[in-house]
Amino acid sequence: MGTTEGELNAVDRIREERLVVLLRKVADTIGLVDALASTGIRVVEVTLDSPDADASIARLRERGDVTVLAGTVLTREDVERAVAAGAEACVSPTFAPEVVARCLELGVPAIPGALTPTEIDAAWRAGAAMVKLFPAVVVGPRYLRDLAGPLGPVPLLATGGVDAENAGAFLAAGAAAVAAGSAVTSADDPLAAARALVEAVRAAEPA
Repeated sequence: MGTTEGELNAVDRIREERLVVLLRKVADTIGLVDALASTGIRVVEVTLDSPDADASIARLRERGDVTVLAGTVLTREDVERAVAAGAEACVSPTFAPEVVARCLELGVPAIPGALTPTEIDAAWRAGAAMVKLFPAVVVGPRYLRDLAGPLGPVPLLATGGVDAENAGAFLAAGAAAVAAGSAVTSADDPLAAARALVEAVRAAEPA
């Protein structure tokens, strides 16, 4: 659906990079992003249920080289909190019309979560700038490919269970981008995991 100029910046960055790293309840968000940036990560999502999420979003925005999204945005108040902190987009696990509406009012892109064709279409018609296919690993790349035909105009962000092993398959199936969380943050070596993801995404052929 229609987007504002503010929406284009964050969403275009996601689509260009094709990779988001999701940071949920990370002990040292700032330090980890400093390290991740050295591996080529350029878009991060800080969930609002993380320690000092607001301050982390604000500080990360000061970097200037990383696009910062707010995650786990569940209410209108969460949208306001995320925007006040400086988030460039609001990501949700589900589609809540009032959350998308508030994002549109404040000129920040909404990226709601959805799984079924009906949910995805409803979120897009409500004004979502991108729709998060969640949990993507449950349905797999084939499901995403089947969606990409009739729902082709909807850019999908495959999230949930994404890692270096399957990221390329989701992108080849038609995902505009993928988001990985625990595959990086819970890895024994987060930087090695991030490098593997970056390599997998860069090697993936577009759909």
